[in-house]
Amino acid sequence: MITLALSKGRIFDETLPLLAAAGIEVLEDPETSRKLILPTNQPDVRVVLVRATDVPTYVEHGGADLGVTGKDTLIEHGGQGLYQPLDLQIAKCRMSVAVPADFDYASAVKQGSRLKVATKYTTIARDFFASKGVHVDLIKLYGSMELAPLTGLADAIVDLVSTGKTLQANNLVEVERIMDISSRLVVNQAALKLKQAAIRPILDAFSQAIAARAVSQ
Repeated sequence: MITLALSKGRIFDETLPLLAAAGIEVLEDPETSRKLILPTNQPDVRVVLVRATDVPTYVEHGGADLGVTGKDTLIEHGGQGLYQPLDLQIAKCRMSVAVPADFDYASAVKQGSRLKVATKYTTIARDFFASKGVHVDLIKLYGSMELAPLTGLADAIVDLVSTGKTLQANNLVEVERIMDISSRLVVNQAALKLKQAAIRPILDAFSQAIAARAVSQ
């Protein structure tokens, strides 16, 4: 049995065409099914639904053989014990710094200064500001990041940005792009050796689908 870990939402939806290229069709809709393990048209392939932040952990410890997760999640996880063969070029967005429109960010990030930053992505934020010589007090939040500067909890936020409309609606502006984010295929290293005959065709089909899409764009 090959187990693929996915999270609901955009990653799940954008992985479906890649699975189809490998001849794999998920037989139930995760939005309407109460099941956490979904069957596919291949009797030896199943999909497990987990939180996006848990995908690397499931794959690392063998709860799943393969998984799809964002580059942001992988950096925060550390990527230990994971083979990362493919950037799937799906669920694209960016990791950025945002501040209130009236905040003087340029002055606030002069070398040796100190900044209060709210984020779920503490590793990425710490490394980014360290590279600029800026001391940061990190406040870890898990939701509604935009509230932090509006309530005085933080000076700035580090968060994923797709369209920027949520920032705009809350009178925040994107002041620095830290990195572009897309989703990666991750594979359990032991499974890659022990189940190579089953996993390799999936990797090859994904790779060919990505290459074909790149040519068509």
